[in-house]
Amino acid sequence: MKVAAGWLLRCIDCGSMFDSDPAGYTCSRCNGLLEALKEGGSLTRGELYGRPAKGIWRFRALLPFGPDVRPVSLDEGGTPLIKAVNISRELRVRNLHVKNEGQNPTGSFKDRGMTVSVTRAVESGVRVLICASTGNTSASMSAYAARAGVTAAIIVPAGKVAAGKMVQATAFGAKIIRVDGNFDDALSMLLQTISGLPGFAGMNSVNPYRLEGQKSTAFEIYEQLGFSVPDYVVLPVGNAGNISAIWKGFKELRDFGITEKVPRMVGVQAVGASPIARAFWKGSETITPVDDPNTVASAIRIGKPASAKKALAALRESEGMALTVTDEEITAARSLLSSKEGIFVEPASAAPIAALREISGKLEKDAVVVCVCTGNGLKDQESIRIDIEDAPLVSDRSGLTDLLERLASRPLVPA
Repeated sequence: MKVAAGWLLRCIDCGSMFDSDPAGYTCSRCNGLLEALKEGGSLTRGELYGRPAKGIWRFRALLPFGPDVRPVSLDEGGTPLIKAVNISRELRVRNLHVKNEGQNPTGSFKDRGMTVSVTRAVESGVRVLICASTGNTSASMSAYAARAGVTAAIIVPAGKVAAGKMVQATAFGAKIIRVDGNFDDALSMLLQTISGLPGFAGMNSVNPYRLEGQKSTAFEIYEQLGFSVPDYVVLPVGNAGNISAIWKGFKELRDFGITEKVPRMVGVQAVGASPIARAFWKGSETITPVDDPNTVASAIRIGKPASAKKALAALRESEGMALTVTDEEITAARSLLSSKEGIFVEPASAAPIAALREISGKLEKDAVVVCVCTGNGLKDQESIRIDIEDAPLVSDRSGLTDLLERLASRPLVPA
């Protein structure tokens, strides 16, 4: 199918240009990743932000569709940017904001990319959407498939996906297929299989339309900061599509004349699944895959990220940083964010908060920092151990009064 007028797809490896979607959404000449490019010059802030539509479809001026597009949408986007008033002191970051992507329809940032990629697939006549997933992608794709009236098929690594995420996919009617291996094995098998199957569309982040939706996070951050660009954007990195997409969004704001500056991107990986961070530190253009990635943060438990090359480019072009954090640091940061700010996130989303302890002393005193928390904490409850039998038990009013009085004597969190 032809790409929308005024847009092209470009291979990031060999530079080949396409005016139609290649099979599998990868370069038909070298199998490289593709990115969507808008032709033309400038764009005013009013042209990008003036549309009255909800969510990411407000930004249609920078989405690769014609005027007659019929979005498959669940009103995704428009998530809050919350100033962290309590943990900023502890982390020594004065101007800290949390972009809470867990408030998207299925509870993660994936909905931004899925509305765009599913809309494109439906335009193309696709009847089966398929993805490999550690959980969030499957939940999102399944919801949008249900909305569009098409079939969803999911390939998951057996025993390595949070149950809460599979509950969502099952509820949305997806067909689930388990693979004996990790996420990287599942994705590799999927990409090799569907390239020759008509009527199927892959929905992982190798699909350039996914990233076109996810770049809208940058547009919202800029708007929510009073049309100001932050100094740093910190986010977890798994399959690496999101850091690539958000960087693309900020670059487009600059390249089309809406802003003059861009932020520095900071990618955070778990120590046990950190191929991009290691490649960044070595100055390498390619990663060395981690054969057995291991971390409590299932959303970033990925050893061979499909969008690694795009992510490394985002880090280097933005003069950013790549960091790693331990599972213990992730768990502590998750608890800190929920108990001090009331923001409950899945483990991967706490990685950026954990990383701030390492870099806070290196940031400018008044630096504006945005941490992108990518998924809701309800998606991964197994990692929190709770025994209700440990809670205090009272049998009369006197006992309850005594307990409440002791609670009232606790020091209040400063406002």
